[in-house]
Amino acid sequence: LVIINIDDMGYADIGPFGAKGYETPNLQRMADEGMVFTSFCVARSVCSPSRAALMTGCYPVRVGVPGNFGPGSTTGLNPDEMTIAEVVKQRGYATAVYGKWHLGHLPPFRPMRQGFDEWFGLPYSHDMWPYHPEQGSLYHFPDLPLMENDTVVNPAMKPGDEVHLTQWYTERATGFIRRHQEEPFLIYL
Repeated sequence: LVIINIDDMGYADIGPFGAKGYETPNLQRMADEGMVFTSFCVARSVCSPSRAALMTGCYPVRVGVPGNFGPGSTTGLNPDEMTIAEVVKQRGYATAVYGKWHLGHLPPFRPMRQGFDEWFGLPYSHDMWPYHPEQGSLYHFPDLPLMENDTVVNPAMKPGDEVHLTQWYTERATGFIRRHQEEPFLIYL
């Protein structure tokens, strides 16, 4: 099971949903060989609450996630909430998340405490960093770390680093699929 969650994507932004002017052949193949959902309503139009709903199957307010978590947040998705990763682990699935977590950056709220075996990605949005265009006037963001499980592998992402994220996430996800191809697995990408 591979769940691809893309923030801010319009309906016709990729081939399976009618994109024009460019091709997305790999996504088209995945759609042709897998399952495509054409009717979907997100629980909230911002990242953390919509991710909380996807992870728990609950309304975000019910699980204490009414808005986005940022680098100054001291809370996150309550580790006592049952996530999809914890549910499938009960059935023997290997689990991984690659990409933005955005459900709490402090240790008690990270993916490793929410049923995931592996994580590689950012703890919150990649625009919540010192290079935000309104840094200093409206925002005061700290350095943005890149994480692997509970280890910071790059403590301060710099402009230009983000161009590699899609490649890195793809490499991690495909590697996980290869390692676990003979058993059930869940990837939240």
